[in-house]
Amino acid sequence: MNILVIEDEKRVADIMTKYLEKEGYTVFTCYTGKEGLDIYYRHKIDIVLLDLMLPDIQGEEICREIRQISNTYIFMITAKGSLDHKIEGFDIGADEYLVKPVSPREVVARVNALKNRKEREDNKDQLIFDKGRLKIYLEEHLVKINNEEVTLTPNEFDLLYELASSPGRVFTRDQLIEAVMGIDFDGFDRTIDVHIKNLRKKIEEDTKNPRYIKTVTGIGYKFEGESV
Repeated sequence: MNILVIEDEKRVADIMTKYLEKEGYTVFTCYTGKEGLDIYYRHKIDIVLLDLMLPDIQGEEICREIRQISNTYIFMITAKGSLDHKIEGFDIGADEYLVKPVSPREVVARVNALKNRKEREDNKDQLIFDKGRLKIYLEEHLVKINNEEVTLTPNEFDLLYELASSPGRVFTRDQLIEAVMGIDFDGFDRTIDVHIKNLRKKIEEDTKNPRYIKTVTGIGYKFEGESV
């Protein structure tokens, strides 16, 4: 991730930069608002750490300008600590509002938490289990076992994705029918059993002792697998 630090206190900016670089981030550091915007427009920036009291352009104006064109994460770091200032900061688009003095370790912890959350969100389109043995790609509607593509029907794919998205959760047949076929489906709940049977033939090594799709007697099914 690329981080832009806009902070006119050079010592503060340099310390923050060193902490972030130690965590493996690429950091662009500047001490004025104009230079900060120049860097922002020239590089792909994932997070902006923004001081509000800058010598040339107020941080609030920088935040508004970025918000007009992007959803880049913005952390305001400022001595403006009143409730009104915080409310204004969030109103104009801040994702975090930290009041000085703030520990660089706290800044790094918040950046790391944001990165982890973003990675989880990005990975929703790709589910990987058992060290890559089973891979499910939502956007491509693609499933691979041991890197070999498996051909599934649309209903089989939707059923597998629904189960695998919540490992360990027990789904009733009605819940799976509603999720996969829609609430207006006018068939039998045992239709799911047929799809499960066919799905197991395609992804399980032993259909009588399935590794992934487990039967929960009297209720329905659940997915088990070690997520990566």
